[in-house]
Amino acid sequence: MTITADLTGTTATGHSWWESDARARASRLEAQLGDPYDPANPHGLRALFAADARSAPPAATEDLLAGTDLGAEFVPVEYGGRLTRADLLARVLRPVFRRDVALGFGYGITSLFATGAIWAAGTPAQRRSTADLLLGGGRATILHHELAHSNAILRHEFTAGTTPDGYRLNGRKDVIINASRADAQVVYARTDPAPGPHSHSVLLLDDAWRDSPSVRHLSRVPTPGMRGALFSGLEFTDHTVPGDARVGSTGEGVALALRTFQVNRSLICGVVTAAADTVLHSAVRAATTGRKAPIARRWHKPLAGVFADLLACDSMATVVLRALSLLPDRAHVFAAAVKYVVPDLLRENLEELATVLGARGYEHDSPQYGALGKLVRDLPVAGLGHAGTASCQSVIVPQLRGLAEHSWFQEEEPPPELFRQGAELPVLDYRLLGLAGGGDFMAASLVGSAARLSSYRGLGGQIAALAELAEGFVTELRALREECRRLPAYGTTALADPAVCVLSDRYSLIVAAAAVLGVWEGQDGRDPFLANSAWAVLALSRLGERLAIPVPELPEGCLAQVMEELVRRFRTGRSCDLDGITLAQ
Repeated sequence: MTITADLTGTTATGHSWWESDARARASRLEAQLGDPYDPANPHGLRALFAADARSAPPAATEDLLAGTDLGAEFVPVEYGGRLTRADLLARVLRPVFRRDVALGFGYGITSLFATGAIWAAGTPAQRRSTADLLLGGGRATILHHELAHSNAILRHEFTAGTTPDGYRLNGRKDVIINASRADAQVVYARTDPAPGPHSHSVLLLDDAWRDSPSVRHLSRVPTPGMRGALFSGLEFTDHTVPGDARVGSTGEGVALALRTFQVNRSLICGVVTAAADTVLHSAVRAATTGRKAPIARRWHKPLAGVFADLLACDSMATVVLRALSLLPDRAHVFAAAVKYVVPDLLRENLEELATVLGARGYEHDSPQYGALGKLVRDLPVAGLGHAGTASCQSVIVPQLRGLAEHSWFQEEEPPPELFRQGAELPVLDYRLLGLAGGGDFMAASLVGSAARLSSYRGLGGQIAALAELAEGFVTELRALREECRRLPAYGTTALADPAVCVLSDRYSLIVAAAAVLGVWEGQDGRDPFLANSAWAVLALSRLGERLAIPVPELPEGCLAQVMEELVRRFRTGRSCDLDGITLAQ
């Protein structure tokens, strides 16, 4: 059964002010963190870069965040927290990630990643105790199970043998974020030696684990990126865990991971885009400093192109984060697609911006220009590198044949509220998140957008280019449908075939295009730039080039309009995302 969350009565229950309240909290946090370029600001980029160079957390800024009760952002409103919707959480966290990805993980969202399983399947007592912990300023961390494509974070796992009173936990993991200072550990432990979907269970370890003689705290592990986050290890030897520490049912660990990780994947994409925003501002500064004339034309394509890509990334992330509330049983494939595309786009963007920054990009301690080098190091750790890509492929590929046979060109479009800023949406409920099936609302949206634009084809100008681009992505979806119909009935067996994995590349770029079109169509005119088609044309052109589909020439003035908006945002101190908020200066 398809679940579409209920939108009725949201105004009566007070949901209408959730968005404005979240944006107000984000603005307050932005102001509290202060001007990132002020060398005297203890929370500015110079101080954060210095802490990173020492491989130490920025203590003063962590204290500031503690004073804002940031932990309440990760607790559902029904338990006294501020977590209403995932898209609003991303907005609140962006001021932190705009300055330091490691700070965002080390102090912030790791607790949400850990507690997602509790919000999805925990008992009332587990949910209440976890809420109290986070509301009181405590931290939680996650001890992942091992994946086939493991990196240091995902390598090794724990086993939990049953006892009359619960479990006996054994195993070692060397790289865990905040292992040394988390108050609660959420462990994905193997409870069945046989492979399969019921091999793992989730255990919640409260603060009593810390001083147990059966727990060995391992030394800190240096990492090339996110050096200010604290990575260390834990070893459990016959550690006794009571039976009521299990979250959900025995063997539900893999299912809980698949359900909750879609929030994690999408949220990461929604916040790391803010870090790339900082690098884009650095590049514009480099291109304008010391010049009275306009920015040199050779920099227009990389600067405007990266700006369009950031808007595309934000479109993808925002739509899927909203879908987690509105279409909770159908967001899983799109969440994987977003995580598959966004880190790669951002990596390519950083390479483009490096050409603009030139030698300034090597000024690693400079608040004006040092963000590039730091994000180049931090981004692979935040996105889990190849392991993150492989995990997204393992979600997407098994679904492709079913989508091709039963969903593409057959499904109805999603509710328009999915794409409209300010639309009333229900609360995020982890218990409603789906695992598989449910169709493909983004492919349906793409087809609908192309149909509405079809009458503009051949008329010339930007809107005609947008119509042509939309039809090009629909044509690619038709071709993908024919190829995916020939896949094996259960696609995981094909993951070793590079030709099959390429299908997930193509699919993910198609849904990226659908998000851009949906967000553009959803504009209400309050932001003239976003209501104009120039940014969408440029963003879709760049996605189409990556997909190697025919792309029309950019209409005259398209690049110039995007470039003009980018310079305007830089000079007025506004962010380069869909919100365009005023930044602290």
